[in-house]
Amino acid sequence: MQPTVFIDGDQGTTGLQIVDRLRARTDLRLLRLPPEQRKHPQRRAEALNQCDVAILCLPDAAAREAVAMVHNPAVRIIDASSAHRTDVAWTYGLPELCAGQADRIARARRVSNPGCYPTGALALLRPLVEAGLLPADHPVSIHAVSGYSGRGNAGIEAYEGPQAVAAPPLQVYGLDLAHKHVPEIQQHAGLTQRPFFVPAYGAFRQGIVLTIPLHQRLLTSDASVQCLHECLRAHHAGARHVRVLSLQEARALEHLDPQALNGSDDLQLAVFANEAQGQVLLTAVFDNLGKGAAGAAVQNLALMLGA
Repeated sequence: MQPTVFIDGDQGTTGLQIVDRLRARTDLRLLRLPPEQRKHPQRRAEALNQCDVAILCLPDAAAREAVAMVHNPAVRIIDASSAHRTDVAWTYGLPELCAGQADRIARARRVSNPGCYPTGALALLRPLVEAGLLPADHPVSIHAVSGYSGRGNAGIEAYEGPQAVAAPPLQVYGLDLAHKHVPEIQQHAGLTQRPFFVPAYGAFRQGIVLTIPLHQRLLTSDASVQCLHECLRAHHAGARHVRVLSLQEARALEHLDPQALNGSDDLQLAVFANEAQGQVLLTAVFDNLGKGAAGAAVQNLALMLGA
């Protein structure tokens, strides 16, 4: 019997991408409400309780309301909002986080899809903290630039709508240093100190480049560039959607293009270094709507359905 999937919020940027990925599949049935019923509480509640898996592509408050509407114990949920990402009652939906995480997602009833920025940050940080190469109390700084679709429909309107000519080429935000992704990164990376996170939007539709600078003098004594790279390579070995560039490949690069992996669900990691100065740069490039959102949700759905 085909499992039924309902996407609550299928008109947002993430929801539309998930619909595009699922609409032609014959191994599941996509349940959709007509436009006039999408915000009708009773119709939404009926759909949420009639499906096998509900994918929530909603603002945080609306996602919590949707979860409260689910009374059928057989319904499994993937929440693409940030409402439940630090909730220990939910399984964190990053299969590459640590050993056994994919199996935990496959068995879970409630899965919280990771944020786009945390996906790249955690793929770099968690293996190094877990291996003891990066102290848990390290003063971590994370810098990232995303395509404007990361702002959702408002970002697309700002850069593609009638006032697009006034849109800035780059805008740094989160200047109150209270971005909602920070607790998520700290918790799932295993950090004991709050990381410093500086996000920005660029004048391109989608894609992310994320960087984490490290001073080797603040790392453990055995944290050589080679050791850091090998740790990431070993951790992600066999991961379908994660590729760690070799040190030789990284040395040959002169720049990182945030749009390089657009249209894919892949995540590219690399380690750059100036060993003479004791400085290391960890980097991640990926599509914020691919591995950073819709692709991640579909990956988790496949795990939950055993596909």
